[in-house]
Amino acid sequence: MKLLDWYIAKKFLTTFVVTIFLFVIIIIVFDIAEKLDDFLEHNAPVKGIIFTYYSNFIPSMINTFSPIFVFIAVLYFTSRLAGRSEFISMLAGGMSLKRILLPYFLVGGVIAYSSYLLNAWIIPRSDKKRVRFENMYLRDYWSQAKGTLYRQLRPGVILYMEYFNNNDSSGVGINIEHYEGTRLKSNTFGKFLRWNKEKGTWRMENVLTREFKSNGNQIVQRKQYLDTAIPFDPRDFFFKIEDVQSLNMTELRSFIAKEELRGSGNIQSLKTELHRRYGAPFSTFILITIAVCVAGRKTRGGLGFSMAIGIFVIIFYLFFSKYFMSLGQSGVMPPWLAVWALNLLFIPVAWVFYKFAQK
Repeated sequence: MKLLDWYIAKKFLTTFVVTIFLFVIIIIVFDIAEKLDDFLEHNAPVKGIIFTYYSNFIPSMINTFSPIFVFIAVLYFTSRLAGRSEFISMLAGGMSLKRILLPYFLVGGVIAYSSYLLNAWIIPRSDKKRVRFENMYLRDYWSQAKGTLYRQLRPGVILYMEYFNNNDSSGVGINIEHYEGTRLKSNTFGKFLRWNKEKGTWRMENVLTREFKSNGNQIVQRKQYLDTAIPFDPRDFFFKIEDVQSLNMTELRSFIAKEELRGSGNIQSLKTELHRRYGAPFSTFILITIAVCVAGRKTRGGLGFSMAIGIFVIIFYLFFSKYFMSLGQSGVMPPWLAVWALNLLFIPVAWVFYKFAQK
C-alpha cells in the first residue's frame, strides 16, 4: 500500500469508529433511561450493569449497525475529500476509480471479517452472559416457568408436560408417547421430573409404563424412579427465536439438527440466521462501492446532496433487508436465497452507480 492508501484507510477507520462509538453511547443512554426502574427494583449492582450487561451488549449493537455506519462513514469522509478537490486530484493524477477503491475494500474486508467473527463466535459468548444477567435482574421468577408443554422429541415420540419450572429444573405431569405410524406403541407417565445437570439426564418419579401389543394386550409396569436420556435440555423449553444470536456456529448447527429431528416450526428462522452470518458481511463491499461512487463527485450541493442520496439508498437497503429476512423466516423463500437475495439485488445497483461515477 502507498502513502495515499494509508491516508484513505486511516480516514475510513477513524470516521467509522467515531460514528459508531457515538451511536452506541446514545443507544446505551436511552436504554439505561428505559430500564433504570427495573435495575433499581431488582437491586442490580452498578458493576454488573456496566461490566456484565452493557459491556456484553455493545458487540451486538456494533455488529447490527456496522453496515449502515460503514456506508455513512465512507459517504461522509469521501464527500469531504471531494469537497476539498482531493478525490478529483487522484483521478486527474492518473488513478483509476478501481485503484482508488482498493484501500476502501481492504478496510472493508477487515470490517467484514470482523463482522463474521462477531456473528459466529464473539456475540454468542457475550450474549449468554447478558441473558443470564437479564434473567437474574430484569425478568421475574415466573418468566422461567411454563405450563402445557408439547414437544416432538423425535419422529414418533411425543412429550407432554403439565408444568415445568426452569428455576429448579423440575416438572410435573409428564407423558411420553411412542408411535409406530398411527399406532400407539407405548406410553410412559411420570408424576414428577427432574433434570440432572451433571449427568445430562432426566429422572422421572412415580412412573407408570404401558406397552401396547398388536393383539390388544398391555404390559403395565410401575417404578419409583426412571432415569432417562430425553433429548431435551431445560433451556430448550424457554428458547425464544430472538435468542438465536446466543448460539455460536457449532451450537447453531447442532440445534438446527435437533430441531429438524423434532419437527420444530423454527427451522426456517434458524437456517435463515445461519446463512445470514455468512451473507451479511458481503454487503459491506456493495455499500462501500455505492458510497464512494455517490460521494466522489464534487457537486454544488456538497455533503448535503451526497447524504440525501445516501439516506435514500440506505432506507431501501434496510427495507429489503427486513423484507427478505421475513420471507426466509416464514418459509416463503429458501433461507439461503432470502439472505443472498439482498446482495443479488444491490449488486446491479452498485454497478449502475459505478458506471455513472466520475472517473
